Amino acid sequence: MSVLSGKEIVLGVTGGIAAYKACEIVRELRKESASVRVILTASGAQFITPLTLQALSKNPVAMDLFNLISESEIGHISLAQRAQLMIIAPATANILGKIRNGIADDMLSTVAMATAAPVLFAPAMNTQMYASPAVRENLKVLMSRGFHFVEPDEGELACGAVGPGRLAEVGKILEMARIVLSEKLLAGRTVVVAAGPTREHLDPVRFLSNRASGKMGFAMARAARRFGAEVTLVSGPTALPDPLFVRTVRVGTAEEMFSAVSRAAKGADAVVLCAAVADFKVRQAAPRKIKKDSFDYTVKLAPTVDILETLGKAKGKRILVGFAAETEDLERNAREKMRRKNLDAIVANDVSRTDVGFESENNEVRLLFSDGEIRDFALDTKEEIAAGIWRAMAGKLFRR
Repeated sequence: MSVLSGKEIVLGVTGGIAAYKACEIVRELRKESASVRVILTASGAQFITPLTLQALSKNPVAMDLFNLISESEIGHISLAQRAQLMIIAPATANILGKIRNGIADDMLSTVAMATAAPVLFAPAMNTQMYASPAVRENLKVLMSRGFHFVEPDEGELACGAVGPGRLAEVGKILEMARIVLSEKLLAGRTVVVAAGPTREHLDPVRFLSNRASGKMGFAMARAARRFGAEVTLVSGPTALPDPLFVRTVRVGTAEEMFSAVSRAAKGADAVVLCAAVADFKVRQAAPRKIKKDSFDYTVKLAPTVDILETLGKAKGKRILVGFAAETEDLERNAREKMRRKNLDAIVANDVSRTDVGFESENNEVRLLFSDGEIRDFALDTKEEIAAGIWRAMAGKLFRR
């Protein structure tokens, strides 16, 4: 279930050319089963009609500050109390200045003042305007007051300028909304997650690898970020885009992954190795493509560095968690790996199944702790499984 599912979200739309993107924001919020109520400013209505937003949100669009929703409800107070999150997108320099200075002269600024819900701004404006001292100061003050922001993207603007000021992509706005609304189980924690396969080269065009897609590791990184952690994701070669608001380091070989994880792990509270690191590498990779007619069908292999085992030997107070992809004797093999590598917990899954693991969007896992406790996670999306794993670990491992 999405973090946004069932949430009451108020979307404020102000007078900028990016107002048309509010339609997509509403549509995507509704796809995740959120209830959306839109406040449209008079300037915003110059760019998009109330009827369009009403049709998409399935709720009346608020514009008039003094229009009663019902005989017993005052409009701005009702919306302010109903909201679990308020998003203002696009957020113009005007609305930022109003709210920073306590001006409440229309429906949107008044609801923003009256709500106890978190408020997320997605600024969009001309590059020079965004860089102006007044706007920068307003942003700084609003952030110090606990308001949330998703930075604008860079690129060509409607005015012809090129630079920061474009409304952030809708996916970024929604992900920041998920982060804002998620419980902060890992607040103040630093987490390293390793994901995906590694590639060990035979020659410049061939390599040894495995079926790992990186989906579970990426889901673990996203979930940790939503729960408030500062996250570094070290990823082997995958087709997945970098998770939003997560520092991502791309690597190729097991040795590169070991170096990147070791650097990121310094000072980290936890390291979670979801990656399917190659156990072997080619002892001597060929400098040029091996021709078929000259190949003797023999490849000499050497072991790669065991990242988990190496980290486990110098673990200290750091929490260390591994994954065990098994095809038989799931629990026994996972427990042996946890013991051998000095782990605090291990996540075991059966990769012989065709409905879970590897390229699948779903998984079913067993979380084993070093003290013998077991948590089972039934078949679900990898996003939900990842959130469940972090909840279980936060309640047990991070208390110490």
